[in-house]
Amino acid sequence: MSHFSGAIFISEPFVSRLASRAPLCVLFFYIFVANFSGADLFVVWRRETPPIHSCCPVKREPRHASLPQHNFSQWPLVYWTSKGGRDGTQDSPKGMNAAVRATVRVGLYTGAKVYFVHEGYQGLVDGGDNIRPATWESVSMMLQLGGTVIGSARCKDFRSREGRMQAACNLVELGITNLCVIGGDGSLTGANEFRTEWSGLLADLVRAGNDEVKSSHLNIVGMVGSIDNDFCGTDMTIGTDSALHRIIEVVDAITTTAQSHQRTFILEVMGRHCGYLALVTALACGADWVFIPEMPPDEGWENHLCRRLTDQRARGSRLNVIIVAEGAISRDGKPITSDQIKKLVTDRLGFDTRTTILGHVQRGGTPSAFDRILGSRMGVEAVMALLEATPDTPACVVSLSGNQAVRLPLMECVQVTKDVTAAMAQGRFEDAIKLRGKSFENNWNTYKQLAHINPPDVKSNINVAIMNIGAPCAGMNAAVRAAVRMGIIQGHNMLAVHDGFDGLAHGQIEPITWTSVSGWTGKGGSMLGTKRTLPAKMLEEISQNIAKHNIHALVIIGGFETCDRIKQSAAGTKRRVFIVETMGGYCGYLATMAGLAAGADAAYIFEDKFNIKDLEVSSCKNTVSLRLNENCNANYTTDFIFNLYSEEGKGIFDCRKNVLGHMQQGGTPTPFDRNFGTKMGAKSVMWLTEKLKQCYRHGRIFANTPDSACVLGMKKRALTFQPLAELKADTDFEHRIPKTQWWLKIRPIMKILAKYDIKLDTSEHADMEHVLKKRSLLTK
Repeated sequence: MSHFSGAIFISEPFVSRLASRAPLCVLFFYIFVANFSGADLFVVWRRETPPIHSCCPVKREPRHASLPQHNFSQWPLVYWTSKGGRDGTQDSPKGMNAAVRATVRVGLYTGAKVYFVHEGYQGLVDGGDNIRPATWESVSMMLQLGGTVIGSARCKDFRSREGRMQAACNLVELGITNLCVIGGDGSLTGANEFRTEWSGLLADLVRAGNDEVKSSHLNIVGMVGSIDNDFCGTDMTIGTDSALHRIIEVVDAITTTAQSHQRTFILEVMGRHCGYLALVTALACGADWVFIPEMPPDEGWENHLCRRLTDQRARGSRLNVIIVAEGAISRDGKPITSDQIKKLVTDRLGFDTRTTILGHVQRGGTPSAFDRILGSRMGVEAVMALLEATPDTPACVVSLSGNQAVRLPLMECVQVTKDVTAAMAQGRFEDAIKLRGKSFENNWNTYKQLAHINPPDVKSNINVAIMNIGAPCAGMNAAVRAAVRMGIIQGHNMLAVHDGFDGLAHGQIEPITWTSVSGWTGKGGSMLGTKRTLPAKMLEEISQNIAKHNIHALVIIGGFETCDRIKQSAAGTKRRVFIVETMGGYCGYLATMAGLAAGADAAYIFEDKFNIKDLEVSSCKNTVSLRLNENCNANYTTDFIFNLYSEEGKGIFDCRKNVLGHMQQGGTPTPFDRNFGTKMGAKSVMWLTEKLKQCYRHGRIFANTPDSACVLGMKKRALTFQPLAELKADTDFEHRIPKTQWWLKIRPIMKILAKYDIKLDTSEHADMEHVLKKRSLLTK
């Protein structure tokens, strides 16, 4: 058996030997051990049309305390925050500060003169001290902070041409022609309007006697900051994941009391015009019902809801959970409120019912690791977009598609977002779901499939077994639950294998039912039990039990086998070096992503070779934070580096180390892991069902083709099935990692933000993509 970058693989010889004894379809899929708001954010820099250089890939060179020298001309860049439209309510999603930090530091790295615009559009209009230069140090120690450190404010002045002319005048005085904006669709639309009017505003300034006007165009790049994830064109907006963390914390706390008292809980979350938070929360907690504005319930939903709650209680459930988006409506456009639902359940069913409205608690707290990494990646991509911009380049927005950063035309995204609202107003709810994007549509379809609790009358006579192998990790149970319930919906007989291959060899196999997996989404570890035992010595026993239980298909879920407080502790004391060791075997994913999310000064990993010179740290900083992958180097171990710094740093700085160990595998799963595991579990059973139909002939399963044993995982922008045989050539079996790893392209971002003297590869230019083609397909 071999391991592959966070996923469990069974080597091809094992699969072929096992298939020869008991033909069956096998599916493996990735479960990672660890994962990974509203103000408009503008960065402005003065630009003298710097040349774009095609530099060499990143070199491993010692870090220096001073900024690296590059051949870019000085160009000014402005950054500000002002969420809720040009005069709307304020909202500062978590993760915005990560985007601020990345944009400022990469802007300085490329030779830009970067400015902050404090208090959003109002600061842009008022000028003066509201527009201040940003330095490398001014964005230190801000990754873990929520909201936005440069402030946000409502601004009615910017809605008038006079206000925009004053804003243009303030930018002209500083020679600023590049804006980086974080906000929602209203704020980004305002920025684009400002860009469209720029030439006319400058002409008016000249007529008014301003002789400093030199530039005739304005470049704008947007990043979307919104906890509602209501902007079309991106899978996730900055701040959404952190809001989901707050919601799930409340849901987990509520379910304990609800189970004790057999209550029904109605939880109202934000989402006036978009039901993303409600939908993902429902998936992540296994809610009995969800109300979202994009897809109102059918007529007579009251009877259907009461019937579903009653059926759940009859199946042994001690609680019911209903998730409501604040903008939920009925088919005729009337609001559906939490109080209305509570009255319905209480009056008709007599259930003890409670309502919780979360409100602004969803906006609070520290940003999640996902939002910090997302903000950092978006900030870097925004600077690259401005570097490549020309006077003819349309304003673009940096978006996330799968695990890829992409650029889309700003106004196309705004138009599709408006089309969603129009579709809902016209009752075209299916179109509204599709216009929200593939991610939203997949979430909705998965929820609809798992919401059915009445198994089909006709059975498939197919037995599907599910097992966990390898190290336990958060998200496993969500995947098992989804796979079990999807299998039952398809009419299959679902079997649970306890304790991995040991259990399969010793016959620890039993039926698993719909209610058996109730409440599993929020539980950590592996409810089925898992061991690291290899199957090579037990093939005969395994094949006998597969035949004994007539198993036709096997779903194998496994994975390979916290840094803020450490950093805050160090920042509040004298000079210290903190060394943190993460898991991952020879795979440096965790160390790299933790370093990016926590703002580490270095992350040493096996894939990126390093030497004694690379261990040099700056003695000018109060805090130095280092991340080490557990097997990053046979000689430069955590203990060696700790002892080295302790000895050499005497009288200069203290040294502390922290080996996180198995606490990384513990705890409850994040919203991302619950949602991702649920979708993967459901998708795996659907794939097996189709594959079994192809392999089932004359009452037997003929699973003898290469694609009968596949791995399910995220590849660029989509979940894909890939035969194990094809992965053999791309696998480093000695170190149990892929030969090609997509996340290594993110390491230069971490190094630049940590002030490494490296060269940035700008030879690959990202092309502008388009989203309006989706809308045209729906209108045909």
